[in-house]
Amino acid sequence: MGKGGGKKSAAARAAANRLLADNRLARHQYEILETLETGIELLGTEVKSVRAGQANLRDGFCLIRRGELHLHNVHISPHTHASRYFNHDPLRVRRLLAHRREIDKLRGHLEQKGLTLIPLNLHLQGSWIKVTIGLGKGRKLHDKRAAAKDKQVKKETRDAIARY
Repeated sequence: MGKGGGKKSAAARAAANRLLADNRLARHQYEILETLETGIELLGTEVKSVRAGQANLRDGFCLIRRGELHLHNVHISPHTHASRYFNHDPLRVRRLLAHRREIDKLRGHLEQKGLTLIPLNLHLQGSWIKVTIGLGKGRKLHDKRAAAKDKQVKKETRDAIARY
């Protein structure tokens, strides 16, 4: 019988699938039409920094260049316990790992005017770090107000039902 062959506890499963960074502003500024979970190519010090929660997705965006999906403007802080020589550039362009047909499908969507790819969150899936990217259409100010109003109405009705 192998070591550790038992079932994982709920806490262990939750720790293996935890959220590392979230781009909450993206859901406010964009209407998300479609999402895709991709892998990300990281250096060793980047992995340590991301697992420590030192990633910022706020200004990030994705581009398709030469048939590859790239993540731009995502800040991953340098690892504190590594020397300057072995550390990474915080804003370097990182390659996202997706199947060819998924990239081609996204390329077809991006040819429409006003659509963009934005990172929504970084999370662990088992021992792998994954990025959820969203195909978004930018919201105008009146759209943001309408979305906020709808959200408020839903919250009030949910609270009223809970009180009743």
